[in-house]
Amino acid sequence: MKSAEIREAFLRFFEEKGHTRVASSSLIPANDPTLLFTNAGMNQFKDCFLGLEKRAYTRATSSQKCVRAGGKHNDLENVGYTARHHTFFEMLGNFSFGDYFKQDAIHYAWEFLTSKQWLNLPQEKLWVTVYESDDEAYNIWVKEIGVPAERMIRIGDNGGAPYASDNFWAMGDTGPCGPCTEIFFDHGEHIWGGPPGSPDEDGDRYIEIWNNVFMQFNRTADGVMHPLPAPSVDTGMGLERISAVLQHVNSNYEIDLFQHLLSAVAAAVGCENNDSPSLNVIADHIRSCSFLIADGVVPSNDGRGYVLRRIIRRACRHGNKLGASDSFFYKIVAALVEQMGDAFPELKQQQAQIERILKTEEEQFAKTLEQGLRILEQDLAHLDGSVIPGSLVFKLYDTFGFPMDLTADIARERELSVDEEGFEREMQAQRERARSASSFALDYNTLIKIDGETEFLGYQEHQSAAKVLMIIKDGASVESALEGDNAVIVLDRTPFYAESGGQVGDCGYLTAENLCIEITDTSKNGHAFLHHGCVTQGTVQVGDSISAQVDAKVRHATALNHSATHILHAALRDILGEHVQQKGSLVDSQRLRFDFSHFEALTAQQIKALEARVNQEIRNNTAVCTEVTDIETAKAKGAMALFGEKYGDQVRVLSMADGFSVELCGGIHAERTGDIGVFKITSEGGVAAGVRRIEAVTGEAAWNWLSGAEEQLKQAMSLVKGTRENVLDKLQAVLDQQRSLEKEIEQLKAKAARAAGSDLASAAVEVNGVKVLAARLDGVDGKDLLVLIDQLKNKLGSAVILLGGVQDERIVLVAGVTKDLTGQFKAGDLMKQAAAVVGGKGGGRPDMAQGSGVELAKLDDALAMTAEYVASKS
Repeated sequence: MKSAEIREAFLRFFEEKGHTRVASSSLIPANDPTLLFTNAGMNQFKDCFLGLEKRAYTRATSSQKCVRAGGKHNDLENVGYTARHHTFFEMLGNFSFGDYFKQDAIHYAWEFLTSKQWLNLPQEKLWVTVYESDDEAYNIWVKEIGVPAERMIRIGDNGGAPYASDNFWAMGDTGPCGPCTEIFFDHGEHIWGGPPGSPDEDGDRYIEIWNNVFMQFNRTADGVMHPLPAPSVDTGMGLERISAVLQHVNSNYEIDLFQHLLSAVAAAVGCENNDSPSLNVIADHIRSCSFLIADGVVPSNDGRGYVLRRIIRRACRHGNKLGASDSFFYKIVAALVEQMGDAFPELKQQQAQIERILKTEEEQFAKTLEQGLRILEQDLAHLDGSVIPGSLVFKLYDTFGFPMDLTADIARERELSVDEEGFEREMQAQRERARSASSFALDYNTLIKIDGETEFLGYQEHQSAAKVLMIIKDGASVESALEGDNAVIVLDRTPFYAESGGQVGDCGYLTAENLCIEITDTSKNGHAFLHHGCVTQGTVQVGDSISAQVDAKVRHATALNHSATHILHAALRDILGEHVQQKGSLVDSQRLRFDFSHFEALTAQQIKALEARVNQEIRNNTAVCTEVTDIETAKAKGAMALFGEKYGDQVRVLSMADGFSVELCGGIHAERTGDIGVFKITSEGGVAAGVRRIEAVTGEAAWNWLSGAEEQLKQAMSLVKGTRENVLDKLQAVLDQQRSLEKEIEQLKAKAARAAGSDLASAAVEVNGVKVLAARLDGVDGKDLLVLIDQLKNKLGSAVILLGGVQDERIVLVAGVTKDLTGQFKAGDLMKQAAAVVGGKGGGRPDMAQGSGVELAKLDDALAMTAEYVASKS
């Protein structure tokens, strides 16, 4: 079976068992700061397992795209060298949220794997593990399924630590957890390795293909296991692994998903398609890089972008190792789209953008390699001994992506060696930092559990009656809040919009007789709306009836900006191209900010065209239409879904400008486009590689901005005594005159320097037969001092010179040595010593050097040491 057929068979099997097919979520986890990337099928269902979210179904199945390349789950260094490690993989999964449990989950797994209707794997090839004390699962396998006891293995705790087992899963140190049962396939005795739990378990003979996690406990901080009221199931099966089994190969790189890619890699690099680990690395990395870019990640120097950059550079290094002499990585994207574009259409949609980013990043890395070589050369010039320190090797690797093996090659050429142990210590320290930074560092039992739901009325209302369901103060649930208290209020119904999709939460007031709570923000937890504010009068208690009033003026201004954002997004795609995707937004009452994918600065003409297009739709004054439907119907209508956003079973489709803009959005909007009034872009710039940002204003804020611009224009006209028609000509004339005066000043300064040079030359003294000149010239900049040094060299013929002065509260130093003396005296050495005296730094060539300092009182001491320097060297 082909991998695509296996994927579809799995999803169809569980659909027939009453599961809802759920699309893969983005690789950027939605509203989950504890994860770097989506790394398991259960990530998108985490709130369901925690009881924080309820969905229309209790059974789900998915094929989830996953990345493990940073933090706790980091397979990067092994990728390409083992049969099954990947940075990107697909996880097939079936999930039960308080529905079926161990018995059904085990029966489903066995039926799909072994029945003739489905995968038809030979039962005698399958081994099963259970957690050591999980007798229930063991008995189901042995007594109901009929797995022989000799192929059943109980796995206990590692090193004696309680519940620290390969067969016990936990979301974190606290929270939902439970035992696992895993199914292994035996490739046969011709492959080295032993069964799970044996000393040889790391071999490739027995391969895990299915993992059932039974979430049945809640572990509290004291280590106590409390039974969950609704035990759940989380199943994972790697598509690549099961494909290898069904396609009768021993390595994931031999399956159909990779064979086409490996051929494309060899063609792009210009090498043979053999069993080289470097080919595997590149084939793996093109998958993770392409999917990450398609989901909105761009290369950068921190966070997700840094991990992406590391993967790209690792692929490029392996391409260079295979002999690639030019950019090659981006050329493989087309083969990946051909292989996986049907299952993941975002690859097709973003192909041009992916190729553009990869090509740019590869070209930039080539320059970085050159820079790394220069730094290595500099450090080798000052190396003590014959061993390159591990810290230097790591700095080159971590900062410049410079491979250790390349550093080692250069070392061998110079009869040097590399401190590999020191390098590995630095690498291990980095891994530990990454793990501690990206693990689930939350105690899930400290989260406030909010059982109630809030009915949202804000699409129609600014004010409504409501009842207080809950009060949270200092992170704890309380019965009341007093005047002066900061508190979070949960209501049964509200007109307040909770922050989401880039739109800020509403502000306003909760009032009753003798009670006023000023609300400054609104957020959401599950289905409950959290009103953050301060009690400015009276006391509020759980159960109180109150009036909830949104600040209508702020809400209206925010709505105008949000609607303008949608039209701007559509205009960007219309004018710049369909590669444009939203990468972030912020909408409040004062402005809108919109980040989007695009690789170059917008021209003045493009900005003008955007403003014209958006304002045209505003003037058309068409109705803003909304419709609630299911996600697939919405997509069929052309509605754009934003990666990284979390959508429920029912979505709100927002259409404006007669279909010019159609997006999924739960925000507050204008009733008609004409309500926006006017749209004005105030700035455009880059925020990351391949990401641009536009800031704009609408409505009253736009009018104020335009009025301010008009006032500035009037002031400019007054300053140059011009009119609206000739103000630019007047300004140009002023600038031309300024440039002419600046040029004249430079000429006068040069003339003065030449005159000063003649006077200074007579001040030279001899030290051990060498002419030495040290002089102070305050108010002269470094450029003029350099000119003066050249003049003095010509004048004196043979000399060591140091000039210095104070300019703008800082010392400027310039040193010069005539060429006949550079074998004995170095301007760079002189400068280092002089700059150190004044608390600064400096350096340069043997014949010319520059420096600076901050200790003004010591300038004369620095100049005086010139003679001492010459005396010590002669």
